[in-house]
Amino acid sequence: MPETGPRTPDPRGQEEPRVTSSEVPAPAQPVDDGGHPVDDGGHPAGPAHAGASKHSRRAKSREHRSPMFLWAKEVATVVLVAIVLSFLIKTFFFRAFYIPSESMVNTLDVNDRIFVNLLVPEPFALERGDVVVFRDTQDWLVPVAEKDAGPFAWVQGGLTFIGLLPDNSEQHLVKRVIGLPGDHVVCCDAGGRITINGTPLDEPYINPAEVPQARDFDVVVPAGKVWVMGDNRNHSADSRAHMDSNGGFVDIEDIEGKAAVIAWPLNRVTALDNYSEVFGGVPAPAGK
Repeated sequence: MPETGPRTPDPRGQEEPRVTSSEVPAPAQPVDDGGHPVDDGGHPAGPAHAGASKHSRRAKSREHRSPMFLWAKEVATVVLVAIVLSFLIKTFFFRAFYIPSESMVNTLDVNDRIFVNLLVPEPFALERGDVVVFRDTQDWLVPVAEKDAGPFAWVQGGLTFIGLLPDNSEQHLVKRVIGLPGDHVVCCDAGGRITINGTPLDEPYINPAEVPQARDFDVVVPAGKVWVMGDNRNHSADSRAHMDSNGGFVDIEDIEGKAAVIAWPLNRVTALDNYSEVFGGVPAPAGK
């Protein structure tokens, strides 16, 4: 029989058109002559590109820096660190001093530069035989007129401030500690030797070029003070020469520190000895 009506779709959908999933192609992104994305107005496209461009410029800037610039930067850093360390060392640990006289020959020569340990007498205690630097609060020295500041005085002042040059702003002396508080110090026994608490000293640090001239004294060192003498006994205006001022004693609070090392000239660089073996047999003061 011929068909008289419209065909109906196959109930199983076999006649339905089939549809598959596929991405819709994105419109082409405009680019500039260098291949970088741009918008319709020809400007760089988006913040991502801006960040990449900034990073690229920094990298190129580093690549084009002069080796001399990098070297100068490293040197400046090293110098700055050295200055800071020098200032801290000078302030808390060591300080430089210049030796202008012959009072400590042969231990110290004229024009020697020494480093002084600022941790003595506090927190570390003084010992007999220590070579110490102290402020001249008793006017042992003749006042020195101030020199006119030269054109580069600010340079010297700066180097002194950070500890690279000796400090000449105050009068200082350098001597060896012979008697500590409570010690009975006497000169001299039958052999011409100094005695401490009855024990004679054999002093190898005394300048051997001359026989020391005996200067008689008999003292007991008060609390808070020390008795000091120069190693060049015939050329040292030490405690013996100033007994009319504070009894010849040096106040411990005036001591800057213990001389630890000769730093200049190079042929004399050495650590300074306090000759503990010389004083090892000295008994404690009476009553201690």
